[in-house]
Amino acid sequence: MAFQEKRTWIAAVVAIGGYAVYLAVVLGRAGDGVPLAEVPYVAPMLWTIGVSIAVSIALNIAVAFASPEDANTKDQRDREITQIGEYAGQSFLVIGAVTALALSMAEVDHFWISNTIYLGFVLSAVLGSAVKVSAYRRGFQTS
Repeated sequence: MAFQEKRTWIAAVVAIGGYAVYLAVVLGRAGDGVPLAEVPYVAPMLWTIGVSIAVSIALNIAVAFASPEDANTKDQRDREITQIGEYAGQSFLVIGAVTALALSMAEVDHFWISNTIYLGFVLSAVLGSAVKVSAYRRGFQTS
């Protein structure tokens, strides 16, 4: 498996895992009869984002340490796959931002706006990673 593909898997797993932990914490707090929009979400969101970043960095360092000869190797194919994945992932960033903007204009509670943005970031990472892994595994065409 190419080094860049390993990094892609790390990004996908950390994004999904971090969001799953966040949802478990927030939904667990809502289980006490508290309306979802009134659940304290800021601290769990900040913690899961921060820990996800730290875990991602640590795993990338571990993978680079395990195969240092591949860590700085990035060929044209890797660059094209990265570009394709980033373009695909950005669609969810735009969708999330537009949705959050609409929610803000409708004066919806901050809980929903923040969670829409966070979900947009997670879906962006997951879709971008899925496209990259697919390109590594099945190939791709540039035109």
